[in-house]
Amino acid sequence: MRSESMRPYKFIISGGGTGGHIFPAISIANTIKQRYPDAEILFIGADDRMEMERVPAAGYRIVGLPVSGLDRANLLNNIKVILRLGKSLRLAKKTVSAFKPDIAIGVGGYASAPTLWMASSAKVPTLIQEQNSYAGVTNKLLARKAKKICVAYEGMEKFFPAEKLVITGNPVRKELEESMDNREEALRFFGLSPEKKTILVVGGSLGARTINRSIQGKLDMFADAGIQLIWQTGRYYPEEARKHLAACKDKTIWCSDFITRMDYAYAAADLVISRAGAGSISELCLLKKPVILVPSPNVAEDHQTKNALALVHKDAALMIPDAEAPEQLVSVALNVAGNEERLKSLSEHISLLAQHNSTERIVDEIIRIINH
Repeated sequence: MRSESMRPYKFIISGGGTGGHIFPAISIANTIKQRYPDAEILFIGADDRMEMERVPAAGYRIVGLPVSGLDRANLLNNIKVILRLGKSLRLAKKTVSAFKPDIAIGVGGYASAPTLWMASSAKVPTLIQEQNSYAGVTNKLLARKAKKICVAYEGMEKFFPAEKLVITGNPVRKELEESMDNREEALRFFGLSPEKKTILVVGGSLGARTINRSIQGKLDMFADAGIQLIWQTGRYYPEEARKHLAACKDKTIWCSDFITRMDYAYAAADLVISRAGAGSISELCLLKKPVILVPSPNVAEDHQTKNALALVHKDAALMIPDAEAPEQLVSVALNVAGNEERLKSLSEHISLLAQHNSTERIVDEIIRIINH
């Protein structure tokens, strides 16, 4: 057992790749810092992924590993992937050895595997934060040596040892909840009217090609229905979107590659169109937002479809498969947005799935492991 009077706690937090992994990791770090201001926190991420920018911007140190995912399209490229994994394991081992953490926390993403593997080998306790309703191969392997696995969905004992599971939910950015009562202020921020229904379209931090293309060809349908749009295109699609906006008769569309005030975007929205990443779903549950989910087909084990179905089966969301979105998405969205009773029902059902104080509960488990 570790005594509170000893040196400050030291934590390694590993993972990233998308905002859905990075935001929870930073939330966990921030909560640790609030409780233990003298704690030392070191992030380990993947060299060319967005955590290398976002984590230092949040005020934390990060070490990058040259790790990358398997290339299923071109198997020869996996020779490089294996070489990078070898380098990553050596660097992770060196980092763990030098930093001497009390615990290593994995939030998913390429860097989690070598980090938690090397931490376990060095007899450092590990905790996994599994965000999805369907566990990937890596986390199933890492779970064998993990002390605890914090999950957001019921039924995860089909992937992990039941005695290690704790249902905590996924960490959610605190500022999102705090702005929910500021609808009119939020609409003013986007230059939109409080008299009209508003649909928020988000495809994650990188964007979602199918969602963008489903929307952009039918922008005039929103105008005809008297519905406003807040449209986040993601990093790769703003130019294409602007061309369509220029030809659109409706000017009550706010469009950008990134939304700086996501709290206002949620507060303004009567309906959300989103990918089915675990982090987004946790936010939508907590904020009671009616949503149409368009799961990404480009993820391991099709886990976004499984995330979405967990809500659909409880009448807490609608789901449109990626292949059907170009044909169906806009007409379904306009239909739902114009149906007050349907919006209310979706809001009530999704709110029942919310997990409150998730970050605090995860940190409780982390500290319990250290002090055991």
